[in-house]
Amino acid sequence: MQVFLNILIMLLTIVLMECFSWLIHKYLFHGPLWFMHKSHHQKSHSFFEWNDLFALIFAMVSLDLMYTDRNQYGYLFFIGLGITIYGLVYFILHDWFVHRRFKTFKSNNKYLQAVRKAHKIHHKNQGKEKGKAFGLLFVRKDVLRN
Repeated sequence: MQVFLNILIMLLTIVLMECFSWLIHKYLFHGPLWFMHKSHHQKSHSFFEWNDLFALIFAMVSLDLMYTDRNQYGYLFFIGLGITIYGLVYFILHDWFVHRRFKTFKSNNKYLQAVRKAHKIHHKNQGKEKGKAFGLLFVRKDVLRN
């Protein structure tokens, strides 16, 4: 039973991370933290952007949770694991597939193409204001009609 509960905690954390990411992207990254996030909306002249610091912050939080609970493998460990898995999925979809930081991942999968299109709609607006499609994994159909 505990294994099932741990898997449920991990999966729920992944879903909640997408919701949390949407909120902080819309209200913090396109708000008071725009000074860092704007590097992601501009043409990059190097492999790294200031925006990448956000990934490091989330990685530190997830590693701290897993390290803190490493002996018991309790709920904190599996929350940290869920954040880590979300970060890996985010990296693969966002950095690798959508933004093509590595040019090796192509797909004609309808879901992945919808993710790419929604993110391109988000980047259509280069500024802080009037953005659309702040999430990554959940793609609203009405956004794709633009």
